[in-house]
Amino acid sequence: MRKICVFIGGRANYSSIKSAMQAIQKHPELELQVVLGGSGLVDKFGNLEKILTADGFKIDEKVYMQVEGDKPNAMVKTAGLGMLGLADVFERLQPDFVIVIGDRYEVMAATIAAAYMNIRVAHTMGGEVTGTIDESIRHAITKFAHVHFPANKEAGERIEKLGERPEDVFVVGCPRIDNVKRILDEDSSMPMDIYQTQGGVGPAFDLNEPFILISQHPVTTEYSEAKKQITATIKAAMKTGLNIIMLWPNADAGSEGISKGIRTYREFNPDAKIHVFKNLPISVYVRLMKNTACLVGNSSSGIREGAFIGTPVVNVGTRQNGRERGQNVIDAPDEENAVYEAIKKQLEHGPYVSEPIYGDGHAGEQIADILSKVEVPVQKRIVY
Repeated sequence: MRKICVFIGGRANYSSIKSAMQAIQKHPELELQVVLGGSGLVDKFGNLEKILTADGFKIDEKVYMQVEGDKPNAMVKTAGLGMLGLADVFERLQPDFVIVIGDRYEVMAATIAAAYMNIRVAHTMGGEVTGTIDESIRHAITKFAHVHFPANKEAGERIEKLGERPEDVFVVGCPRIDNVKRILDEDSSMPMDIYQTQGGVGPAFDLNEPFILISQHPVTTEYSEAKKQITATIKAAMKTGLNIIMLWPNADAGSEGISKGIRTYREFNPDAKIHVFKNLPISVYVRLMKNTACLVGNSSSGIREGAFIGTPVVNVGTRQNGRERGQNVIDAPDEENAVYEAIKKQLEHGPYVSEPIYGDGHAGEQIADILSKVEVPVQKRIVY
């Protein structure tokens, strides 16, 4: 039986691999191992331990590695601590494959640790093009990885151009879309009990009224501008007169700037109809995306899940530059009036037709099946 270890470094990691974890857990020839680390263990960013346990997953190991701070050196130190801790974890677990997701610094730590320990690395969501340092990290992980699970054909072609063997590249779609399809098939209605079940801070407005959903994270190469950028987004959304549901930022450099921007705006505008949540289960977030008048910010969820759902999205700034997107996305620079005009256009348009750019909802099953039988050497060779 093959042991498949999944490293989860934060909330986005988890939503991006959950369906594959479920499929691996059910597969008769695979044993699932779960390692939780990074911001996934920090209450400030929404501790995932309870969520994973509630979802039926056993956490085999925890790695306390997150160094808090608003500067890039905090990300560097987190990655360094992660490698130290994960080396011991992988030594104890002895996995056959380590699955790493996407493009974050804590994911890079898991990738390097596994590769140096001659453990085969399986990488999801590689080959995509975006802004920030994530672009470099993603392609670096590709060069360490032995098996690749890109979300679409274009990403798969880029992986092959990086010198990876075509027989190791499997275009399966994005596991996040699996969850979206399942959730909406079960219940696509507005989660009317969100205040009771998820808490949050700010006024509890009528959820039957139209609302804007804001999910914005810092751009690590522009981290000093984070407060200014989120303030412009909030002001633009407030101009519409609609209620606002907002999510807390991730743990990247500049997160404190985003947080300060949110707190400062609320402090000077105490009557503003903005309700802020630290973290939301994917089942709640997807239903919010289905029912929002417009998603505003720079989260990849607007690009990936948004295309599948048909959510009107205003993508702000450079964080998602170059990523394949659907007709549901309007891009706007980090400037209040530009964001406001883009929101107005999306409010006038309303929901879009679904575009399965990032998969059809069956990626997790394919990943489990492939990992149960794929044969790949530990020693990699570049293909010319």
